[in-house]
Amino acid sequence: MMHEIQKRLLHLIAQGQNLGQLTLREIGKRIGEKDKPQKIKHHLNQLEKKGLIKINKSKELIEKATGGASEGLLMKGNLLAIPILGAANAGPALRFADENIEGYLRISSTLLGRKSAKNIFALMVDGPSMNRAEVGGKKIEDGDFVIIDSPYKSPKDGDIVLSIIDNMANIKRFHHDRENNQIGLISESSQNFPPIYLHETDNYIVNGRVFFVVKKLKKR
Repeated sequence: MMHEIQKRLLHLIAQGQNLGQLTLREIGKRIGEKDKPQKIKHHLNQLEKKGLIKINKSKELIEKATGGASEGLLMKGNLLAIPILGAANAGPALRFADENIEGYLRISSTLLGRKSAKNIFALMVDGPSMNRAEVGGKKIEDGDFVIIDSPYKSPKDGDIVLSIIDNMANIKRFHHDRENNQIGLISESSQNFPPIYLHETDNYIVNGRVFFVVKKLKKR
């Protein structure tokens, strides 16, 4: 079984991050292992020995090996391990956007409709402001997980997106009002949540599109 730290390192590399330009402490901070540089060094060396990554110190380059597990962590059978990067508000934009991996959501590749976990991550929904919005016929409710397609940075009208505003993560429906040069991030809720209005030049980031909802398990 692969060590949890190695899974996190592979995920960062699969996301296109060149860890070779970071110090061991900086790498550790990104995966929630702050101030443990020797542990990070050990697990990078283990990944290289397994043939999963290539380390080129002279070029300050750490990259995935062709065909390696960094194409997406596949667990036993057809289970994917999707990194959980915390929670995002489906309510007022009050929650801080944190990129540390908090764990992994294990889900069937058949259920997800993808063979790889490459370039996707999960967030737990915090709040009720999207509880009338649906993705694939499933409502986005408090406590659910949403799966984010992270390379999707140029949303279309009507997409449900993860946006980062002043380091706050929130899930909203995207609307580009070109006539008035403004962006609207709209709630769809049983409660009254006003839209967030942005100018096209404001400092905000669309950090991906919600393409799947994992419903919170209901106990009988």
